[in-house]
Amino acid sequence: MTGRADRAAPPVLLRRARRHRDGHGPEHGTEHGAGRGDGHAGSRRDDGLVDVLLTHGRVVAVAPTGRLPADVVRGAEPVDVDGRTLLPGLWDAHAHVTQWALARARLDVSGATSAAHAARLVAERVAADRASADRRQGGPAGPGAPLVGQGFRDALWPDRPTAALLDAVAGDVPVVLVSGDLHCAWASTAGLRHLGVPARSSGLVREAEWMDRMGALDRVDDATADALVAAALRAAAARGVVGVVDLEIADNRAVWRRRATPDLPVRVRAGVWEQHLDALLAEGLRTGDPLEPAGLATQGPLKVITDGALNTRTAWCHDPYPGRHGADAHGVLTVPPDLLRPLMARATAHGLTCAVHAIGDAANGLALDAFAVTGARGSIEHAQLLTADDVRRFAALGVVASVQPEHAMDDRDVVDRYWPGRGDDAFAYAALHAAGVRLALGSDAPVAPLDPWAAVDAAVTRRRDGRPAWHPEQRLPLDVALGASVDGEPLGLRVGGPADVAVLDDDPATLLAAVGSVRDLRVGGTLVGGRWTHRAL
Repeated sequence: MTGRADRAAPPVLLRRARRHRDGHGPEHGTEHGAGRGDGHAGSRRDDGLVDVLLTHGRVVAVAPTGRLPADVVRGAEPVDVDGRTLLPGLWDAHAHVTQWALARARLDVSGATSAAHAARLVAERVAADRASADRRQGGPAGPGAPLVGQGFRDALWPDRPTAALLDAVAGDVPVVLVSGDLHCAWASTAGLRHLGVPARSSGLVREAEWMDRMGALDRVDDATADALVAAALRAAAARGVVGVVDLEIADNRAVWRRRATPDLPVRVRAGVWEQHLDALLAEGLRTGDPLEPAGLATQGPLKVITDGALNTRTAWCHDPYPGRHGADAHGVLTVPPDLLRPLMARATAHGLTCAVHAIGDAANGLALDAFAVTGARGSIEHAQLLTADDVRRFAALGVVASVQPEHAMDDRDVVDRYWPGRGDDAFAYAALHAAGVRLALGSDAPVAPLDPWAAVDAAVTRRRDGRPAWHPEQRLPLDVALGASVDGEPLGLRVGGPADVAVLDDDPATLLAAVGSVRDLRVGGTLVGGRWTHRAL
């Protein structure tokens, strides 16, 4: 769909470009709107450079450099990209955009190796904030304002979080530290009061109790939140991102109608949660419908969370967690089948796809059952632990595996401890691909940074931080990972496709061969609907 913003973009002619060749499907011949074909631009028989014309939000012509007729390119802005590689712009298939924007300014506690270490980081921030009159978002801005930290992972810590540990370093300053997986918070006594939850010695607030409070944690006004989001999305555009699926726990329909100005840096598919479903259905919105005239924000899927997360040890699993007993030994099933199935059936009947969070193998099985019974279409989000039978069922049911490869790098040691002997079945991307399952890559930002090259690298190399590859048998080929990041577009671009383009300073395959990683791949420019959203050429 081409919206008002796309139609308004002036024509752009990208000259002397190189299209990425994915080796799949027919060769890409010279193509342009005048119907003339002469040569094989971008094909394996011609490694020469091409000119690409973007008009009215679409790729309208591709030909060897200098071969497009003058009448076709008249009026277009010529931009010499000097042999840079073109890809369709990249999408992040799972993000919490407002939380990511806020997290960029919060105290980073992701590197904490113990509860005591995290408390020291809090102490340093409290001291710095008290010494400075220029307080930043995420730190105490006045009496009663919380100090918010982001990213702690306590699954491997040698000590346990307690409210008293934070009280000792923060005093009456409310401290709320958000876990890396977003399924838990660790708060001081004052922080618990700020959240409106009963006091408890651990200071931990988990799952549904926490989810109900997460969105209101910062209580920033709309203008502040929107400015932070705009900055975060500009940073995403600088990494070649042209679109995100926003699964923020909020009334995303209203939020993105407010934010979607014609100069929005990315396209947004706005998910809907059960608590906002009635209002959306009353309006008659279906997945894919535009939410505003610019056409940059569209209605996304229904989002449902069926279980917890691995680091919080609440992912719903067939086997109990080592050393765990009692009601939550297998994790937490937050939306059981008798609630999940009618909810998905209702959404499906009204034209919505479903995005179902399932991390543990038992949760994935129940989610697949619900897709089978309801006939729903859509995705399972995360799909971190799977049985072999359920890998096959993904394919048979046509359910998309919306996965976040950087989580495998974050969680490799946690998997080995809490899912012992199941590493072969965790983050099993190669197995899913081999079974014919469609993959969609994302970040789950702020759980991982909103950077598609980190996701692609983790999927392709299964390594980070100088460590050996973890379960390398589950690595994906580069083109498969790229294909799972470009929203169904062929990697070589296509005439008639959206003018959502990433101009890469580095060719991904060449960079991977040279340095063994694409994490630091440089992006020279990004266009959405033919409009520059990042330009460093």
